[in-house]
Amino acid sequence: MPRPSIRFRPRKRTRRPVAAVWPFRPTARYGGQVAHALRLETVGGIIMLLAAVAALIWANTPWADAYHDLQKFEISPSWLHIGHMDLAHWASGGLLAVFFYLAGLELREELTHGELRNPRDAALPVLAAAAGVILPALIFLLVSAGAPGASQGWAIPTATDIAFALAVLAVTFSACPAPLRAFLLTLAVVDDLIAIAIIALFYTSTLSWGWLGLGVALIAVYGFLQSRGVRSPWVYVPLAVLAWYFVFKSGVHATVAGVALGMLTSPREAPDGRPTNAERADHFLRPFSAGFAVPVFAFLSAGVALSASALGDVFTDRIALGVIAGLVVGKFVGVFGGAWLAVRFGLATLGADLHWREIAGVAMLAGVGFTVSLLIGGLAYTDPSQLERVTTAVLIASVLASAAATVVFRRRTRARAQLSG
Repeated sequence: MPRPSIRFRPRKRTRRPVAAVWPFRPTARYGGQVAHALRLETVGGIIMLLAAVAALIWANTPWADAYHDLQKFEISPSWLHIGHMDLAHWASGGLLAVFFYLAGLELREELTHGELRNPRDAALPVLAAAAGVILPALIFLLVSAGAPGASQGWAIPTATDIAFALAVLAVTFSACPAPLRAFLLTLAVVDDLIAIAIIALFYTSTLSWGWLGLGVALIAVYGFLQSRGVRSPWVYVPLAVLAWYFVFKSGVHATVAGVALGMLTSPREAPDGRPTNAERADHFLRPFSAGFAVPVFAFLSAGVALSASALGDVFTDRIALGVIAGLVVGKFVGVFGGAWLAVRFGLATLGADLHWREIAGVAMLAGVGFTVSLLIGGLAYTDPSQLERVTTAVLIASVLASAAATVVFRRRTRARAQLSG
């Protein structure tokens, strides 16, 4: 999951470039160009895909043991008192916190300036997202019923990987109308918020109220300083790191801290026209998330065996089949059906520049559940063989969903070209 840069709404004022108000500047000659490229969803999605493919290739070579040794390489300084943490856990619990911080920024932006500001406009993607979470979970439980430990993984097919989905949309639908992209972005933002709530409520096995209280207190201080207009990153970075640490120690997945901090980051404009705190944070963290954090997570998560026997195990394992059915069928029926019912019963309206076939394409694309689905899969199943089958199922489902959406969008591109011609 790298995510797209926040589409901040233009304001009627002149502002200085972000670099002019930040104490750090890249020293490499082309650092600025690289950072700019990493803010594009197509580039971030491609990097994530390449990382996953590299992991798959390595894990299916004679040197597969070296890959698994890398996953399990432990970095656990005794002074941190965090137990045994290998690279795979650092990627899911540490690097992904940056990704979810950006998700929190996006949600705050949508609530302040975007589709979620107006309840009537927000109804269509919000209801579609809710249905797109409920139905995949039900289908998963139906398909996997009776399998040992099946109920633990009900949330795996509920999430959409926005970076992957937007990359596919950008590449396959050149004539994509802006409202359709906004629909997908808002859908995925709400989807991520629900996923974080699920992780916090259902995938927290032990809870230390003392550590959690300290984490919540620091998050509250962070929010207070944001509301008071404090701008210095030297204040916020230590607060954010300590808040992450305390939430991690509490037993709650640390990505929850990332979302909370992102949502509390102020979008309020400075009197002198400088970029907002949210804009500055997005500007500087987006390249790190898209170019390093998410690709590393993808690389350390996607390396599974793809032999005939391993694939056969996936298609005979009811939990893995439940994941595939939930993502490919459940997401499509849930998102499209939720949107259609919302319009049918007058709860929302379909924009003038939207078409139901395009909504169907987005509903198919919602079945790309790569990053968050892999994260929840790792939380749900600790047995390595079961986790490998679940990971393979997520990869298969994401490919199938992307392929189906590509067919729809290619046809819509031709149809829109004929209408405009």
